[in-house]
Amino acid sequence: MINPFKKEKEPQTVKDLQKQLNSLKKKCSELSQELDEIKKENRLFIKKVGIIRYNPFSNAGGDQSFSVALLDSGNNGIVLTSLYALDGNRVYGKPVENSLSKYSLSEEEKQAIKKAIS
Repeated sequence: MINPFKKEKEPQTVKDLQKQLNSLKKKCSELSQELDEIKKENRLFIKKVGIIRYNPFSNAGGDQSFSVALLDSGNNGIVLTSLYALDGNRVYGKPVENSLSKYSLSEEEKQAIKKAIS
């Protein structure tokens, strides 16, 4: 591998130049493969986030409950909901595929998904 910050000996012959060119071609190919792998993985990263805070119960004060959608570039991921009440807290998680879930979604969960997508 050629270090661009290190002074390399200039190629003296065509054979030296060919060696250097082959080395650069190999490195370029390796970098291209790495970039392709990063692009594939990148599609799965969480890129979109939407959160909605609300008060689902009249007997609990403040907007302590929330729904948060965590989605990748294909609108796949999860929606998490935390319902806060005076007698306790409940947390629900639902998978999301292409902006939809096979489980029924509350209005707040739908809003969180919509907010993440927009």
